[in-house]
Amino acid sequence: MDQKISAKIRLYVEHALSPGQSVPVSREQAHYLFGVMRLAVGAQVLLFDGQSGEWLADVVEAGKRGGMLAVLRQTRPLQMPPDVWLMFAPIKKARTDFIVEKAVEMGAGRILPVRTEFTNSGRIQRERLQAHAVEAAEQCGGTFVPEVAEMQRLERLLDGWDTNRQIMFCDEAKVASKPTLRALVAPWAILIGPEGGFSEAERKRLQGVEHAHAVSLGPRILRADTAAVAALTLWQQALGDWG
Repeated sequence: MDQKISAKIRLYVEHALSPGQSVPVSREQAHYLFGVMRLAVGAQVLLFDGQSGEWLADVVEAGKRGGMLAVLRQTRPLQMPPDVWLMFAPIKKARTDFIVEKAVEMGAGRILPVRTEFTNSGRIQRERLQAHAVEAAEQCGGTFVPEVAEMQRLERLLDGWDTNRQIMFCDEAKVASKPTLRALVAPWAILIGPEGGFSEAERKRLQGVEHAHAVSLGPRILRADTAAVAALTLWQQALGDWG
């Protein structure tokens, strides 16, 4: 694993990987590898399946509509993110895409869109957002792809919540102060509200939950996508794998 690797292109595949395995290339992947990136037989790529780490593979067949890769050896073991979820109220399409991409880059283990009283996006395209998560993992060097869940109502999510998982919710109504998090050895979830903020009923319920912890992200009101990045940074520095 200490050999120098010249391959730069990383590709997520839905096949369990092992040495000597042949991996078929889909039409979409073939367009990217052989049409856009101009790879040919003999070129090398890095593969990951979200379960067994990263692997080096040779291109053994290259065509416009498909191809074949041959797995050579593992280059990195699977690196799991910390056990933190990101829950957020979807916003405009491009900004929701941004949140998903940054959540993957910053180490969220699961991504859960939630519908709050003031959520202004009626629905999401989960498969499209999952594809964005895959692309983000390919670009950032991750070996794990978090699931993007179907959107749920916040109240229903809280009704069935596992109380062992702590919730850090970012409350724009909280008086700005230096945020603190309890150093609990436990799984966590970060909750970002919609552009209109949490309703009074939602805020009251969250404040009454023993395993929920309100934090302020400063004296200025942040856009939802900015708040997601700020909150993940705060959590990672305090409790995550950045230290």
